[in-house]
Amino acid sequence: MIKVVKFGGSSVANAAQFRKVKKIVSDDPSRMFVVTSACGKESHEDHKVTDLLYLCEAHIRYGVSYEPLFELIEKKYRTIRDELHLQTDLDKEFAFIRSLMKKGVSTDYLVSRGEYLTGKLLAEYLGFTFADAADVISFRYDGEIDFERTDMRLRERCGKGGIVIPGFYGAMPNGVIRVMSRGGSDITGAVIANLVNADVYENWTDVSGIYVADPRIVNNPLRIPGITYNELRQMSYLGADVLHDDAVFPVKEKNIPINIRNTNGPDDPGTMILEDFGEADRTCPPHAITGITGRKDYTVITLVKNHASAEIGILRKMLAVFEDYRVSIECVPSTVDTYSFIARTENISHCLYDILSRLRDLIHPDVLKAEDNLALIAVVGRGMKEKPGISGKLLSEFGANTINIKVISQTADELSILVGVMNRDFEKAIRCIYDKFITEDLTIRKSSDFD
Repeated sequence: MIKVVKFGGSSVANAAQFRKVKKIVSDDPSRMFVVTSACGKESHEDHKVTDLLYLCEAHIRYGVSYEPLFELIEKKYRTIRDELHLQTDLDKEFAFIRSLMKKGVSTDYLVSRGEYLTGKLLAEYLGFTFADAADVISFRYDGEIDFERTDMRLRERCGKGGIVIPGFYGAMPNGVIRVMSRGGSDITGAVIANLVNADVYENWTDVSGIYVADPRIVNNPLRIPGITYNELRQMSYLGADVLHDDAVFPVKEKNIPINIRNTNGPDDPGTMILEDFGEADRTCPPHAITGITGRKDYTVITLVKNHASAEIGILRKMLAVFEDYRVSIECVPSTVDTYSFIARTENISHCLYDILSRLRDLIHPDVLKAEDNLALIAVVGRGMKEKPGISGKLLSEFGANTINIKVISQTADELSILVGVMNRDFEKAIRCIYDKFITEDLTIRKSSDFD
């Protein structure tokens, strides 16, 4: 068996966490491919190394001293090295980074040093080979990962023992460092799992899996034992941040299971992510709803034009306006002659009135209006198609709790229902959904078991 294991920032925040990582890796000889994030926070008062590096870059750009920030980074790594009695020459590493900072270092190179230094220390501590991600993860000039070249470079660096690869970054064909979006270490782990045909991709973090709802909103929510790739994609896109949403694609291609685990609770089974649960779902049917997630602060543009539904190409014309302003549309709910376009407020606010003007000139609508302070909630569940009336129950529950639904949309695959409410009703709406579909279902199941 081959396992690729990725450890998040909280898992490598200090020497004590390094010790937990070593025990996890040592307990299973199949955990031979280790991907690490940069050191995360030790406490609420602490700072993530990557955040500090971004701040250093900003200080360099504006001609402000970065020394106090960089000293915090140095102290964190030196403390880990000294407490674990490691020999990595951090003086040499920091001297080199400082020399580049004085000359004008690239942002991508500087912020990648968190993963690089964490990887160096972790490799020594585990007794594994260190493979710089710049020598393994290969990007094409269009920014996409070159799987064929990455596979070749990975094979060149694989020996008989384990290997540690920093996450979050790689290199362009010319050798220039390129970073992924934040949380990109998840993607690195998924890419490695794909290339080595891993049996499992374990993603170790500080929670015991994925929860049905945000614990900050719902008290002690149920852990999701099993979720499909498609369900996870729906949840990740709209707010569930346990796993980077782009980390799904490399493993889904080969149907490699992802197991979300807790470094601080290694005996917890976590959440298993698969393409299909097949017989397991038939033996033990899942809840109708697998997960509830969402985000606040959306803007909705509503356009009404008589007989628009009979006008060929009108939707394409309207979407082209948003494309011209490089605004991504999250959802397009529509009825006869009425179209709503929903976008993140932060992405559209700077050009909202320009877009409204263009739509008015191009479409000549009878009504055109924009509203903000909208929240989107995704109710996701592969079990919904087996249980009729979910949408009706949802509408009824919102009505009973005086929550006004601004938008509702469901696709034909019945995998998710998207609901738009005002920001002020966001938390209340999520708690209502949880109580109706999870708490109530648990009560029924326990009653059935008792009978």
